[in-house]
Amino acid sequence: MKLPPIISAKELQKILYKENLIIVDAGSGGNSYDDYLEKHLENALYVDLNKDLAEVSDDAKNGGRHPLPSLEKFAEVLQNIGIDENSHVIIYDNKNSTNATPRFWWMLNSVGFTKIQVLDGGLQIAEKEGLKITNIVTEPKSSREKLEFKNWQLPLVEIDFIEKNSENPDFKIIDVRSEERYDGKEEPIDLIAGHIPGAINIPFTENMNEDGTLKNAEILKEKYQELFKNIQEENIAIHCGSGVTACNTLLALDYAGLEIPNLYVGSWSEWSRNDKKIATNI
Repeated sequence: MKLPPIISAKELQKILYKENLIIVDAGSGGNSYDDYLEKHLENALYVDLNKDLAEVSDDAKNGGRHPLPSLEKFAEVLQNIGIDENSHVIIYDNKNSTNATPRFWWMLNSVGFTKIQVLDGGLQIAEKEGLKITNIVTEPKSSREKLEFKNWQLPLVEIDFIEKNSENPDFKIIDVRSEERYDGKEEPIDLIAGHIPGAINIPFTENMNEDGTLKNAEILKEKYQELFKNIQEENIAIHCGSGVTACNTLLALDYAGLEIPNLYVGSWSEWSRNDKKIATNI
């Protein structure tokens, strides 16, 4: 049976010593391993966005800044930290569980795992709620079960699909980046500012409360049901800068009890490097 996608710090406190529980700190790349070494939830293992949850290439033109890794590589990552089909996996990060955490959640769900939950509010809320924080590194217990995945089961679309349908009124392309990046007023990461023509801007931060937890499921459901009214699920695609924070909105939709729509992994980092049409609101 599939578990609810979100777990609170108080709920986690009650099951900390449950058999088969694996807690994972989903690092966001950069200095995130140093952050993990400084402090993390007790017994939390570590995965890295750039090394474990993506296949970063020299040229983001081909698939964006964080393309999905091969299924073989992902299976190896999971085996190395002891995740198997019986595992109950809790994921968090130190950015209120909004960065690499939803991406890892999406990937696990997309290869068929059902007992996967995101710690609501991440490390910040867990610390406030009194969960034990440590700098002691837990050594993973590698899984003896060999994992093999045939395909990503959740829907994906690529750049050609987006180009064909972005300006079609029967489609909804959602850009979850900040309004400033969408409008083209600033671009702190990619080479060109702006957005995909026809895409609408619903920043992923609109899914969050001020404390970094997700908004109430009913509030999210009402919002997105109205947004997607009269649009077929297969005609919806979510993207961001590199296919990472887009998963925050996919998580919010699942939490709200709605179907998980298409993820465009390449996102703006791929689109903006391929001589495609670019729109701004300047």
